[in-house]
Amino acid sequence: MGVKHGRDYGEILVELTGAVGRIADGYIFFEMEPEEWMNLPEESRQEVWEALAEDLFYALGNEPVIQVGSGVVMYDKETHRINILLGDEDLASVVLV
Repeated sequence: MGVKHGRDYGEILVELTGAVGRIADGYIFFEMEPEEWMNLPEESRQEVWEALAEDLFYALGNEPVIQVGSGVVMYDKETHRINILLGDEDLASVVLV
């Protein structure tokens, strides 16, 4: 189903991909070891982040808070944003409308 949005999906996906890519240990979400992640070529890592961003976009419609490594991705229905947090630090926000 996904989250409700008014902006172009492609633009949202680009921003969300960049945002989840800022979670340094996000590879844990894929049950990968640090060495495995570091051995992936940069292009492959980018593809993984994009796939995760797409999955998160749709999953957040049903589950508004999802743990990714030591970060948390949250859908805020009231402000029409997806917020990416690392502890108390707000890493990024993606505006949906």
